[in-house]
Amino acid sequence: MWTDVLDLNEFYASSLGQTTVRLLRARLREVWPSVRGETVLGLGYAGPFLRPFMEEAERTLSFMPAPQGVTRWPREGRNHTALVDELDLPLPDRSVDRVLLIHAIECTEQVRPFLREIWRVMADGGKLITIAPTRAGLWSQLDRSPFYQGHPYSPGQVAALLRANMFAPMRQTRALFMPPTRSRLAMRMAPAVERFGHRWLGRFAGVSVIESGKQLYAAITERTAQPELAVVRPKLRIAHSRDTQAARNSEDGEAPAS
Repeated sequence: MWTDVLDLNEFYASSLGQTTVRLLRARLREVWPSVRGETVLGLGYAGPFLRPFMEEAERTLSFMPAPQGVTRWPREGRNHTALVDELDLPLPDRSVDRVLLIHAIECTEQVRPFLREIWRVMADGGKLITIAPTRAGLWSQLDRSPFYQGHPYSPGQVAALLRANMFAPMRQTRALFMPPTRSRLAMRMAPAVERFGHRWLGRFAGVSVIESGKQLYAAITERTAQPELAVVRPKLRIAHSRDTQAARNSEDGEAPAS
């Protein structure tokens, strides 16, 4: 189930939402320190997290799936967003270098075709970052969180899903160790909690952040040669005159000659 874009707008306009953006932006910059001269595509609700890449990348796009809804981004200047069909992205093959997937993989009901469509538009050698809510983290369990809707994943499940759809996981990290609370004290302590959690509380992170590359060739299982079947030919028996006479006597009811 997709989270409505108005609810996402409301969350990220709040103080907790702004803190969330800062924490995730820092983690994204660790994974992608430079995107200079590349085309960056955000899928889901990626606008707040794409802003640091806008001046650096050659082109920045934000696609929002139709069931989620669309909103203008950024607020100033030219619009970079578009409402799209998640299974039919309006891009040619191999046209983007980087893809950021957030508020998407846990929401779509057709995850495998969705990932295959992303694979289609990614350039050879392209990189994908998938941000997904974790099962053990509070961000997938409390309804005040924007990651509450949809299906949470363990990091291992996300990696297996990517491998099954022709992506090769390369790097994995975690983020959002602070609880989704509106407490001002908790938000001030968020950077320190994030550093502590990243070192000691890995399995309790709110989201997993996995970078993967486009896999160009699928593995092919080697066939084992089947052994050839031996042809068994019947042995021919050459009838002699004695055998022939005995067979005739048997047909006539006579006893064979001794």
